[in-house]
Amino acid sequence: MVIPFDNTPSRLNEEPVLAKRRHPTSLRTSSEDVAVSLKAPDTPQTRSAAYRLAFADDEFMTSEDTRGIRFQLEYLKTEFRLREHGINSTVVLFGGARIPEPGKPAWAAKNEVQKKNLEAASRYYEEARQFAHLASQTSASMDYKDYVVVTGGGPGVMEAGNRGAADVGAPSIGLNIVLPHEQAPNLYVTPDLSFNFHYFATRKIHFLMRAKAVAVFPGGFGTLDEFFETLTLIQTGRMDKVPVILFGKDFWTKVINLDALAEAGTISPTDPDLFTVVDTAEEGWDCVRKFYNLPEMGAPVLRGD
Repeated sequence: MVIPFDNTPSRLNEEPVLAKRRHPTSLRTSSEDVAVSLKAPDTPQTRSAAYRLAFADDEFMTSEDTRGIRFQLEYLKTEFRLREHGINSTVVLFGGARIPEPGKPAWAAKNEVQKKNLEAASRYYEEARQFAHLASQTSASMDYKDYVVVTGGGPGVMEAGNRGAADVGAPSIGLNIVLPHEQAPNLYVTPDLSFNFHYFATRKIHFLMRAKAVAVFPGGFGTLDEFFETLTLIQTGRMDKVPVILFGKDFWTKVINLDALAEAGTISPTDPDLFTVVDTAEEGWDCVRKFYNLPEMGAPVLRGD
């Protein structure tokens, strides 16, 4: 059963965030002029693409020449909405979209070996869900302004993260990306915090710019990309050091060997210390709690399945 976040006025604005008019003005708004322009007489001139208001012209706004503007818009839309909701910091969950919920079939398996391994990996779905419980309890004590759960908004580990927040009545963020195969946001993302991106780069900015902790669960190329980008930013001093937690000792010791890079001299001997490997949600959240000297929380009170 989907437990949606309680969208009461005290938690989320009733009025759409971007529809607000912050300052009184005697000037007409752009939305008013778009509405008027659509009522213009039908003539060869008004049918021409040249006549369309630039910001309401889909052909112009999606052209190669306006790519820089689209980068800016993708950054600003998400940034404005997160600011309006007062979200100062987040806890990021990365992990595989293909990992199923326990008891559910491994829909992405291409053979029996993959089926067996993915179904065994379903335990990470539960660990991600529990980790999100713990983060959301701390977030609740801060009026949902800090330690808000954020995922990529899709299935698998991402769904588990958003679901863990929803279990305890907390909001959570989903940063979806448009893919060639259709991917709808999972049903546990807070609707008013469900975003969609064209550019991976802009999405990555929003994953990390508020991150107080990064939890990485077993996954594929995308998960590895996100993990290594986070390490690179911390290693190079482009990002403050935050807890980076790898879930699944057996998985990660097979998949990567950063000690070999340290021995080869291509990274510093201390660089493997930039992350911690754990197996359980409690171990993972304990790393975050100790790093920031956060209070311990009791067992989460769930709303049910």
